[in-house]
Amino acid sequence: MSDKVVITCALTGVLTNPQQHPVPVTAKQMAQSAKEAYDAGASCMHIHFRQQQEGKGHLPSWDPDVALEISDAIREACPGVIINYTTGTIGRDQKGPIECIRKGKPEIAACNAGSLNYLKARSNGTWAWPPMLFENTVDKIKEMLEVCKETGARPEFECFDMGIVRSVGMYQEVGMWDKKLDYNLVMGVNSGMPADPDLLPILLKYLKPGSHWQATVIGREEVWQVHKKVAELGGNLRTGLEDTFYLPGGEKATSNGQLIEAMAKVAKDAGRQVATPQEAREIFL
Repeated sequence: MSDKVVITCALTGVLTNPQQHPVPVTAKQMAQSAKEAYDAGASCMHIHFRQQQEGKGHLPSWDPDVALEISDAIREACPGVIINYTTGTIGRDQKGPIECIRKGKPEIAACNAGSLNYLKARSNGTWAWPPMLFENTVDKIKEMLEVCKETGARPEFECFDMGIVRSVGMYQEVGMWDKKLDYNLVMGVNSGMPADPDLLPILLKYLKPGSHWQATVIGREEVWQVHKKVAELGGNLRTGLEDTFYLPGGEKATSNGQLIEAMAKVAKDAGRQVATPQEAREIFL
């Protein structure tokens, strides 16, 4: 286990309404929020892009010019920061994410590593939204990995269940990706792996030896027990307003900086040292 831990801040997410929650949208807001997280210990920023027109900040954007503007603003505000782009599209078409990667040149590109029935049930026995398939077929994943090779981005394999974790190893075995693997264990999606710290030792048994790993944990204050276990087991750490609005004590966070401060304390309580941006680059890249 490395005593150094890289902290990623997931700045804004895909659909969270800025009229209801303190999520950044514009390049200026994204840079300011990233700087607060950076100063608190985050050396990597996971970025979703939003439409920039007034009143549309809750909607996603795949405009490569928006991606570049936001990336440049964050890099200027946070020297040495690592940029991590979202790439997720519900269907097969991923032209937008590919154009953004080619334009913005992130160091890391999230790679959704398998398909998932994206579901949530209400307590009254109805669906919270119409059931949908988050489609990530092997040919779609292969296309994204080829773009990563072309641009020099490192794929971060997002895994929503054990089968997807095991599939990532097979992607390496068949030559789709021939470098060190980076697993992101996504926990807390209702139809995926639960946010349960007891799952982590089991999942780690199925990672390829020598791989990087972290957990994205979605939920309320219960997510912090999982983060604690991740830190103790040697994983890298991630939080931000994309993943939770709640601090360890149950109070609502008002900024990404607050969440990263709490995460840095989790790392230190586990005997880990928070990596600087330069150290993060040496570890990650």
